[in-house]
Amino acid sequence: MRDLGVGFGYLLKGQRWVTRHGRRYGFGLLPGLITLVLYAAALVALALWGEDAVAWATPFADDWASPWQGLFRGFLTAVLFALGLLLAVLTFTAVTLLVGQPFYESLSERVDADVSPDGTAPESGLPLWRELWISARDSLRVLVRAGLWGVLLFALGFLPFVGQTVVPVIGFFVTGFFLTEELAAVALQRRDVDLRARLALLRSRKTLVWGFGTPLGLAFLVPFVAVFLMPGAVAGATLLARDLLGEENADADAAPGGRPDTEDVTS
Repeated sequence: MRDLGVGFGYLLKGQRWVTRHGRRYGFGLLPGLITLVLYAAALVALALWGEDAVAWATPFADDWASPWQGLFRGFLTAVLFALGLLLAVLTFTAVTLLVGQPFYESLSERVDADVSPDGTAPESGLPLWRELWISARDSLRVLVRAGLWGVLLFALGFLPFVGQTVVPVIGFFVTGFFLTEELAAVALQRRDVDLRARLALLRSRKTLVWGFGTPLGLAFLVPFVAVFLMPGAVAGATLLARDLLGEENADADAAPGGRPDTEDVTS
């Protein structure tokens, strides 16, 4: 259980890191804002027309007597919106990382250099278009896995009592795992760790991953919070990735502000 606290600690350390590097934090807000507008529009559309979609998908309930028809379709509408919200949380990170790939790559490298004992950071050596392709491809593969979990949890949601208590809790842990994978991929991809190896690495320390990703997933449910936490989440996931790989860290928190960021000093 100690890893739960360690994972949460990396989440906090990542947020502290970006507060000490204000310029990078400011640029990191832009991809999240763009993605937030797109997702907000999609969720509003689901809220407005979700009931119509459920009615279209359940013609067998047209002749049901009141109040059963309303209760049944209302329940399905609520579950549909909850599923849409879950998928939004799961995919928000992937889309934001794709939109802000150059910045987040630079941010992650800076964190690596800041905490590395020799002040260096691993570099992928790949052109930007290749990094974007790998990121998009892996994100799609992760989304398929997350979607399968979403469908399973959606089905389990119909179980009495369990569907309203246990299933949502499982959903948050699943969300936390896949959120962490997407965020840690920025640092791990630079180290040439492919998707299968990344997933195996994360599964080897699930409690560490849950400690980082589950509270972050809960925070992402609050409107606008995801935008402000994304830069720090990338920074924290880089620290977590170093832990997973057993890399030595210099304590960047030991000195005020850690190592100076030359870009911030000169700005």
